[in-house]
Amino acid sequence: MRSFVEAPRMTFMKKILLALTAALICISAAAQEVNEVPQFMWYYKGNVLLSSYSGSFDADDCQAFKAPKWKEVKGISDPVKEEPEPVMKPEWTTNPTLSPDKKFVAFTRDGDLYVAPYEGKGETRLTFDGSKTVYNGYASWVYYEEIFGRPSKYRAFWWSPDSRKIAFYRFDDTKVPMFPIYSPKGQDGELRETHYPKAGETNPEVKIGIIDLDNIFAGIVWVDFDPIEDQYFGTPFWSKDSRTLFVAREPRIQRSIDLYSVNVADGSKKAIYHETYPTWVDWIENPYLDDKGIYMVRNCETGWDQAWFLSYDGSVCKRLTDGPNWRMKIVRVEKDGTLFFTAERDSRYSESLYKATPKGEIVSISDPERSVLSTDFSRDGRYVLCFEQGMNIVPQAWVYDTRKPANCKKMWDMAGPDFDWSVLAKGKVVTIENDGFTIPGIIYYPFDFDPSKKYPVHVDIYGGPDTPMVRNRQLNVDDYWYLTNGIIEVIADCRASGHNGRAGLDMIYKHLNTVEVQDFIAWARYLQSLPYVNGDKIGVEGFSFGGTMTAMLVMTAPDAYHYGIAGGGVYDWMLYDSHYTERFMSTPEDNPEGYRDSRVINSAGKYKVRPGSNGSVMLKLTHGTGDDNVHFQNTLQLIDALQKTGADFDFMIYPDGMHGYRGYQGRHFDEANHAFWLKYLKD
Repeated sequence: MRSFVEAPRMTFMKKILLALTAALICISAAAQEVNEVPQFMWYYKGNVLLSSYSGSFDADDCQAFKAPKWKEVKGISDPVKEEPEPVMKPEWTTNPTLSPDKKFVAFTRDGDLYVAPYEGKGETRLTFDGSKTVYNGYASWVYYEEIFGRPSKYRAFWWSPDSRKIAFYRFDDTKVPMFPIYSPKGQDGELRETHYPKAGETNPEVKIGIIDLDNIFAGIVWVDFDPIEDQYFGTPFWSKDSRTLFVAREPRIQRSIDLYSVNVADGSKKAIYHETYPTWVDWIENPYLDDKGIYMVRNCETGWDQAWFLSYDGSVCKRLTDGPNWRMKIVRVEKDGTLFFTAERDSRYSESLYKATPKGEIVSISDPERSVLSTDFSRDGRYVLCFEQGMNIVPQAWVYDTRKPANCKKMWDMAGPDFDWSVLAKGKVVTIENDGFTIPGIIYYPFDFDPSKKYPVHVDIYGGPDTPMVRNRQLNVDDYWYLTNGIIEVIADCRASGHNGRAGLDMIYKHLNTVEVQDFIAWARYLQSLPYVNGDKIGVEGFSFGGTMTAMLVMTAPDAYHYGIAGGGVYDWMLYDSHYTERFMSTPEDNPEGYRDSRVINSAGKYKVRPGSNGSVMLKLTHGTGDDNVHFQNTLQLIDALQKTGADFDFMIYPDGMHGYRGYQGRHFDEANHAFWLKYLKD
């Protein structure tokens, strides 16, 4: 259940913008007039911004705009030489990764780590003990899902900046329980086995190794950690001079973190940072390194994200910012200490760009009405290009003067001159107050909305810790279906979604599925108070953690949420992985009451719908049988509990479906759900 990790900026942005373009074109029957998505880059001399629609930046497709007025200038062509995309050979099997100098490729095969010249023949095997339970440079499942993230594709090795060393994690899953996933394919079916540690079970043993490619025969330098200890290691990062590897460590109960500097020559380590917190401690992610030290985001002191500076030897550790920042990312640091970051600060649901001066002053650069998706600074840092969008604003590109932010200019807008704004869903931000917390949501009204009439409501939720649904973004094109079918669409969050900083998050510690449920019930009460809402026709839908919440709401609060579709949910936290579950619930041994009280299956008896009932309440469950994240086991156990009570409910399985349905299964899921909502919300 780890949140999405951002891909490299240009590729990530291009995919987002192209998808949004396609979505806007599909919204209405008539094709929308939208502008093609350009690529931008900064010229290597002066503050000149280049634009190219093909991405080639050649003489036939390159416009140049010069600061400060951003008038087009001529005479700049072929500013860069496009390098061909690297071609990976078939024998480079898993996660082939180029060295920074692009001369070598590292990859894994059958649990071992290899290196080969990018051009030329031959390969060198670096480890020799890979097996079905030992993986060198290839992540154990729980690290892949919860620490490195799925975009890592299980990669657990990291090149040094000088391309001469490789750091890697060695995982031993020998003692980790194996979970079987059955596939019905073929005459006899297949069994997929994954070493998956559930709450309270044995985790993989981890060793951290460093290999010097200039001295391979000297062997692996193992970092001075005891692999037998019950612990986790975060994603490591290298110093710029390639002499030091930085490794973060947390114990099994994740209330503290230590950051170590590791001498890559002998594996010795030195603790340079220590942090504790009463509930759980977040990993150090995306640190910014310069010649002075490490800039990182922590939320341990003020209850909000703040930028911190840590010297490489640990002797200096100081906070650089203040205020209600959340989702903070440090994007640039100047030599004088000026720090640029994006965060939700002036808005609780929109990320803006800011700079923090050496004196601690926070200066807003972008407009909080639009959410910043990416930043690209000129070489001297004087100007920055931001791709932005809002729930009622299509994607745009703006350039700002970082010294005088009012000096800004829109360089591109997705909306063409004849763009039909009438078919664009208009979101309205609303908030509720519950238990002292202000919680945001977004309402989208049907296109033919008449406030004198009564409408059913569809509520999208998630509810997982620090994973908001309410963001300053365009409405998902799939959700336009509700607006065109006379259904109000609502996106709602709870206090633990992150809008309230640590104060909201800390309340769920050891008690998942409790205060979050109360917040979503408060949303239903708010909706029922609106004169244009049919209070007996409120549906709720969520997937993964959202499925957990949906099932809990329909079973325990059917007077608030009458109908629900719960997909891929965790219905007993004993059935989910160790790292995620114990981060928020501690271990089952430490918190038996919390695990008991948060067990959704225990609420099956509160669901009173029986065959032949009047249809005023109905729960639908869906799950993919191949789901390696939230196992199908969860839904099977909930179904068994519901059947024991004689309950009536809907259910749809997706054979071999994963954690999210794709292709024909995705189409079936959408169409079946639409039929469900038409039946129960509209009839």
